[in-house]
Amino acid sequence: MEQVRLGRSGLKVSRIALGCMSFGDRSRVPWALDDEAAEPIFRQAIELGITFWDTANIYGLGTSEEIVGRALQKYTRRDDIVLATKLFQPMHEGPGGGGSSRRAVMEQVDASLRRLGTDYIDLYQIHRFDPDTPIEETMEALHDVVKAGKVRYLGASSMWAWQFATMQHTADLGGWTRFVTMQDQYSLLHREEEREMFALLAHQGAGSLPWSPLAAGRLARPWGQTGTERSATNPDVDGYGRPLFLDSDRAIVDAVQNIARDRGVPMAQVALAWVLKNPVVTAPIIGSTKPEHLLTAAAALDLRLTDDEVTALQEHYAPRQPTYFR
Repeated sequence: MEQVRLGRSGLKVSRIALGCMSFGDRSRVPWALDDEAAEPIFRQAIELGITFWDTANIYGLGTSEEIVGRALQKYTRRDDIVLATKLFQPMHEGPGGGGSSRRAVMEQVDASLRRLGTDYIDLYQIHRFDPDTPIEETMEALHDVVKAGKVRYLGASSMWAWQFATMQHTADLGGWTRFVTMQDQYSLLHREEEREMFALLAHQGAGSLPWSPLAAGRLARPWGQTGTERSATNPDVDGYGRPLFLDSDRAIVDAVQNIARDRGVPMAQVALAWVLKNPVVTAPIIGSTKPEHLLTAAAALDLRLTDDEVTALQEHYAPRQPTYFR
């Protein structure tokens, strides 16, 4: 597994990241994998050299972090894993239960550390932009948890380019720690980050960690097919009622299917190879629930698409509203 720098930082991570949203308590998340079901996924990740693991406090309301923490102790060494988690979404009622206030940052980082069973987090990310907290408050609080040794690097996720730029500038003005990554939605069916965010990331020296690089699995199977228990229940609109997918997306999925057939590889391998070719992308996040998922992701590193194939994959894209943030 290739190791690449996390943005412009000195830290190196595996070129593929293991997304851990699929792990959790099934009584809270019906489609989640518990410890026993997740074991082969963790073991396979280690065997493939996928040592960059990403979770969040909200996944399974903390149970994903608990499963990841137990996996760290059981299957590998903490020093061999680059561990990422996030805060922002509401974990409970009360002043420190959600958001990015100083109170929330201090409370939630300690809660994540307890669940993960570790004394430091490699990459601590704000899950969304918090419009209700002054940016100065958030950036100074994040800087303080870095200086306290609880966090090594900072990242952000899913926001407008101007918001990310403002937060970086605020960090510079205060002499505080900057973000080294942006975890953003990016796939053949969601390319809005190409308009402003990717140019900003290249300028800032921050790496992209695309989430949902297979568009919730729609790029991994022919149009209209349902692949997993989770995909069968996925909504077609985001939290603000905006469509996640368009009728024109069928032509893109068909193009992926045609290239995969001609190449004799899974559709997911083609879709991931396209994401990986973008120079701003550090490591796509792969939410694996079956053994073949990580194998296909690793194989995508060696698939080189031709110019004609790239054109076929891109020519039918239609603009849409970025999703999951205001």
